[in-house]
Amino acid sequence: MAKKIKPELSLTQIINMSMGFLGIQMAFGLQNGNASRILANLGADVHELSWFWLVAPITGLIVQPIIGHMGDNTWSPLGRRKPYFLIGAILCAIGLVLLPNAASVTHMFAASALLLAVIFLAMMDASVNVAMEPFRALVGDMLPKHQGTIGFSVQTILIGIGAVLGSYLPDWLTQLGISNVAPKGFVADNVIYSFYIGAILLLISILYTIITTREYSPQEFSEFEEDHKETEEPSRFSDIFKDFASIPAQMKKLGIVQFFSWFALFTMWVFTTSALATHHMGLSPEDTHSKAFNDAGDLTGKLFGMYNLWAIPFAFLLTPIAKWIGKKQTHALALLCGGLGLISMYFIKSIDHLWISMVGLGFAWASILAMPYAMLIEVIPQKKMGVYMGIFNFFIVIPQIINGLFGGPIVSGVFGKQAMDYVVVGGVCMLIGAVVTMIFVKSEDETHKEIEEEIKQVHF
Repeated sequence: MAKKIKPELSLTQIINMSMGFLGIQMAFGLQNGNASRILANLGADVHELSWFWLVAPITGLIVQPIIGHMGDNTWSPLGRRKPYFLIGAILCAIGLVLLPNAASVTHMFAASALLLAVIFLAMMDASVNVAMEPFRALVGDMLPKHQGTIGFSVQTILIGIGAVLGSYLPDWLTQLGISNVAPKGFVADNVIYSFYIGAILLLISILYTIITTREYSPQEFSEFEEDHKETEEPSRFSDIFKDFASIPAQMKKLGIVQFFSWFALFTMWVFTTSALATHHMGLSPEDTHSKAFNDAGDLTGKLFGMYNLWAIPFAFLLTPIAKWIGKKQTHALALLCGGLGLISMYFIKSIDHLWISMVGLGFAWASILAMPYAMLIEVIPQKKMGVYMGIFNFFIVIPQIINGLFGGPIVSGVFGKQAMDYVVVGGVCMLIGAVVTMIFVKSEDETHKEIEEEIKQVHF
């Protein structure tokens, strides 16, 4: 029997199935903007904060491939991916409520507030990964491959909106009169209420996707398979390791691109505040408590909000640009702009002009969240969509773990605690990612020819 082609989905249907990403990214925005502040309020030393940043990539490294494998082999009345959306959202919402209240929970359990905060942070990271991975796989499940770019672009737009909401919410609440200060050992009310709002919106957005999206049944999926098999061996957990050993060549090449891209992003996220404080404001690297240093931290938040805002219009442009010049060329161009954006921060002396750097980073961020996945689903078997999306996450979290372990010593020992020099290294890494994309990643036409040859060999 001939293979059936998946029907195209309308823009409304694509938005519906991706809406949960808005809530997920809002949770990430709240965490990225406030986790270090919360941990510091609860007694963490400034030199320990970078180690706590490793919680997210380590949990992603473990959780996402497992959830992907389980999702590939889950069929329930709720669907294939949707059970994991719901479980992840509920657990993450609980973590959002508990994290800023760790000091209050301490009195009930007679435990260290900092220890509880780290546990709640790990809980949030693990549950967000439980919810996030199936959303990536859902695009591959539901859309024909030629709609992959628009599917991931819509996710990128919703990610940008969620990130902006999460980043600015505490400041908005402060402007409404809610206090942004708290006694020593406690967290300010504006942060606590922001996390409450984030938990509510996370649940609403996930439930919206669950209610409005119907996943394909096992019978429908079997009709979309490139190569039918009458009988298949039952799935085993150990298959994850077999799948990892047999990942497609295109996925390996995209993985190298992801490694350099996310190494650069992690560098920016961790070291921008220190870079601005020392390079633009002339502060000593040892100054981490003055008003000027806190001003640098505030500026970092605004700049990060800017690149997320720029990512939204660029996400709309990804599909027409990719149709015009190709997916890999679009991604290489975006990484080039992002790399130049990071490097330009060294040369732009006025903080009032740093928004220029964020334009390039917004283009890169939009593409990083969409184009690698749009290229990836062209070479992933339908029945392995979840586990391969989880394995692909390795190329995102491993560079963050490496950077988290060694970035600080490199800034201190090689660059004399001048973090802006290391931000430039991050920009160079993004440029390398652009070069790797152009030289090694195959175009759509080359990928399609390879797939056709493999199908012919199978049938022969």
